[in-house]
Amino acid sequence: MTTQRARLPWWRSRRGQDALTTMAVRLVLSAGAVIILLPFFWMISTSLKQPAEVYLSPPIWIPNPPQFENYVTALTRVRFHIYALNTAIIVSTVMLGTMLSCSFAAYGFARLRAPGRDLIFMLVLATLMLPGAVTLVPTYLMFNAIGWINTFLPLIVPAYFGSAFFIFMLRQFYLTIPIELEEAARIDGAGVYRIWWSIIVPLSRPVLATVAVFTFVGTYNDFFNPLIYLSRDEQRTIAVALSYFSGSPRIGPQMHLMMAAVAASIVPPMLLFLGAQRYFVRGIVLSGIKG
Repeated sequence: MTTQRARLPWWRSRRGQDALTTMAVRLVLSAGAVIILLPFFWMISTSLKQPAEVYLSPPIWIPNPPQFENYVTALTRVRFHIYALNTAIIVSTVMLGTMLSCSFAAYGFARLRAPGRDLIFMLVLATLMLPGAVTLVPTYLMFNAIGWINTFLPLIVPAYFGSAFFIFMLRQFYLTIPIELEEAARIDGAGVYRIWWSIIVPLSRPVLATVAVFTFVGTYNDFFNPLIYLSRDEQRTIAVALSYFSGSPRIGPQMHLMMAAVAASIVPPMLLFLGAQRYFVRGIVLSGIKG
C-alpha cells in the first residue's frame, strides 16, 4: 500500500490537490480584481488623454503622450481649493458629531437600564426603513424657517443627533465588552460619563474607525444635500463641483477634465481607507455586521 501511494501522480496527492485548489482560488480572485479595477484604469487612462481620444473605438488604454496637464487644468479651471476646504470642514465636523453622538447613544442602549429602552431602540432602528425622500420637504422647510439655508448647519448639525445604523453597530460591539470592567470602575467611584469616556471609547477604537470610514465616504461623496441646501458657488463641495465638467449643450462634456478631477478627488478617501483598513476590518468583524 505504501508503494501504491508513492506511485500516485503529484496532482492526485493531498499536497498537490491543496496546491491546485490554492492556484485556482488565486486565479479566480485575480480575475475578479481585474474586473473590479477596470473602471479605475479607464478613469486614469481617460484623464491622460486628449479630448479627441476620449471617444475613440477601440479605446486607447495607454495615451501616447500622456496629457498630465489635464490635472493642472482641471484643478485650476474651477476653485478646487475652496471646494476642498468646504468639504474638509463639513466632513471633519460630521465625523466628530457622528462618532460622539452614536457612541454615547449606543452605550446607553447597551448598558443602561431604563423603562422602554428596548422599545426606543426598536423605534430608532425603524427609522432605517424611512426613505429620505419622505422627510426631504419638511426638513427643508424647517431649516429654511430657522434661517439655515446657504449655511453648513443643515449638513453638520443632524450628525450630532446620531445615526440609527451606526448606533446599532456600536451597540453590538459594546455588548461584547466585559461588564466587569464597568463594575470595577463603579467601585472606584466612576460615573456613567467617566466610564463611557475612559473605558468604552478607548476599547472601541476598531469600531469607531469603521464608523469614521463609513461617515467620511458617505459625507465626502454626498451630492444631493449640498446641492439642496447650498446655492452659492463659494459654498460648493467637491462632489457638486465635479458636475461643472459635465459641460453644456454648446460645449458638451469635458470627459478628460472630469476624469482628472475625479482621480484627484479620490485620493483622500483612498488614503483614509488604506490607513484605517486594519481597524476597519476588525471593527466589522467584532460588531457582528458580516455577510
